[in-house]
Amino acid sequence: MADEVDLEVLLKEEDRFSPPPEFVEQANFSDPSVYDEAERDFEAWWERWAKELDWFEQWETVLEWDPPWAKWFQEGKLNASHNCLDRHVEGGRGDKVAYHWIGEDGETRDVTYAELLETTKRFANVMKSLGVEKGDVVGIYMPMIPETPAAMLACARIGATHNVVFGGFSVEAVKERMEVSEAKLLVTANANLRRGKPIPMKEQVDAVLDDLPKMEHVVVVKRADTDTPMKDGRDVWWHEECEKADADCPAEPLDAEHPLYILYTSGSTAKPKGIQHTTGGYLTGVSATHSVVFDLKPDTDVYWCAADIGWVTGHSYIVYGPLCNGATSVMYEGAPDYPDKDRWWQIVEDYKVTILYTAPTAIRACIKWGREYPEKHDLSSLRLLGSVGEPINPRAWIWYQQVIGGGRCPVVDTWWQTETGQIMITPLPGITETKPGSATQPFPGIEAAVVKGDGEIVEEGGGFLSLRRPWPAMARTLYKEPDRYVETYWSRWGKDIYVVGDAAKVDEDGYFWIVGRTDDVINVSGHRMSTMEIESALVSHENVAEAAVIGQTDEDTGQAICAFVTCEGGADPPEGFDQELREHVAQKIGKLARPKRIIWADDLPKTRSGKIMRRLLKDIAEGRELGDVTTLRDPAVTETIREKVASSTDD
Repeated sequence: MADEVDLEVLLKEEDRFSPPPEFVEQANFSDPSVYDEAERDFEAWWERWAKELDWFEQWETVLEWDPPWAKWFQEGKLNASHNCLDRHVEGGRGDKVAYHWIGEDGETRDVTYAELLETTKRFANVMKSLGVEKGDVVGIYMPMIPETPAAMLACARIGATHNVVFGGFSVEAVKERMEVSEAKLLVTANANLRRGKPIPMKEQVDAVLDDLPKMEHVVVVKRADTDTPMKDGRDVWWHEECEKADADCPAEPLDAEHPLYILYTSGSTAKPKGIQHTTGGYLTGVSATHSVVFDLKPDTDVYWCAADIGWVTGHSYIVYGPLCNGATSVMYEGAPDYPDKDRWWQIVEDYKVTILYTAPTAIRACIKWGREYPEKHDLSSLRLLGSVGEPINPRAWIWYQQVIGGGRCPVVDTWWQTETGQIMITPLPGITETKPGSATQPFPGIEAAVVKGDGEIVEEGGGFLSLRRPWPAMARTLYKEPDRYVETYWSRWGKDIYVVGDAAKVDEDGYFWIVGRTDDVINVSGHRMSTMEIESALVSHENVAEAAVIGQTDEDTGQAICAFVTCEGGADPPEGFDQELREHVAQKIGKLARPKRIIWADDLPKTRSGKIMRRLLKDIAEGRELGDVTTLRDPAVTETIREKVASSTDD
């Protein structure tokens, strides 16, 4: 990691958006003094939100901080499942819809809080009958179906720790995560649907189960009518077991610091890290941020986080945050372009979605497909838009706000991580003047700073992002690797400062601009440039839909900029567009940032969660073997790009 990061994030000063007056009038928070209140006593601020939860026993100590080890509300006892379900049903809201579920095949289900509670209780009893106890780890490898949050909440109900694996991952990834966590039971489906076709899940999982000696049982949800191999004594059907199970299962009172879940993140150069989150602080953090950042009105909003439950965004803002707050959510199983590229907008119109939270990758895909798809539909129900997962370039931000939000919806560009558990840097929609591309300011109670390599705080300019005080939803450790936890996150600038691993800039207004991982930097003739900055310049051209930039080994300059570009609407590049685009980048950033090589691509290699795999592009550009590409949304894309690289020449 370099000691300094030279970052110039694209910033057009005229592009500032104040909250619309009509939004401010109805906003949950419209007075900037909330920041001062939280800053005066951040522990009291978070305690205020903890009191919104149901506790079986109250805490005595808000925070015990022995850097880098934090304990929040530690004497308190509560249960996440109870807070997400029982208290709403007991309060007379059992008939309220928890999830409008839409299957990829067009099947729909409205799941009420009472129905979700009953399913959760029954499955909790199923797990108990199969020997699962408090403290055991349960694996979940599932599609986006209502049984997935039910399985998570059933684990939370009895004090088991869930370990969810994204349903698009390979079975080898499942094996690794189950093996390391010593999971006792696995919940999976017989199949998931991909572009209308059932793809076996359970059958593929069978190939690795013999290598998991700690795995005692597999519970299988029937998602499709396919032949499914079942092993007597080990495998059972979800629907059969739940029908037999008792419909009552009291929620176990658990310590606030009881482990709620493990979620593995892929390390770029090492084995995956098992991020461990606990119960009381995590629920406090996600329920508070979900309520404030999205200006939630539980009685009237229809909220849609278009992520997958297998990622932390799904854990925090599809399951625990929204259910804790009694929200009605949309859960969609399929891809945004199946059966056609207006699928999302049809859902928004059909269900009158008011809040949409999605990733810049999805927004860029929609830009590429063309505005005619959203323009087919009535999106007037939308009142707030959110962005998550990676930095959003200013052009995508503007398109999102104008085309999807009709120019009337505030956009909350949120920054956070699997490790943080909750949103950390974000606008507050009734308060913050936004700048496209900036995550703006830390959430009340959060302290962040950009620092130089030696840890000195940067008042204005570029450097490394750091977090400087504990927060409730922070990861407590890496599962079974406490030393690695300290070394990875808390060693560079002292054990009380969290090392984020992202490069960032703070501007003259104190706004944060997240650039990306600190290794997403290209060194051209000794000049360091951010890949996100160059990509933002490329996609700011009206004819460019998507771009990915890598540093390619170059004899003359050390590294050369190589850009993979897709054109708006999937069109072919016009003659001479290479040079036009280079000059466009030179005008935006400088001549040094002009790509030496431009590869025109119909699509880019993406994971099934939609993230562009720049590592694969680098391997292709430098002629290396690619290895496993099974986790890609469309593995064939890599071969198409390889052919284009082989046929291209440097200018």
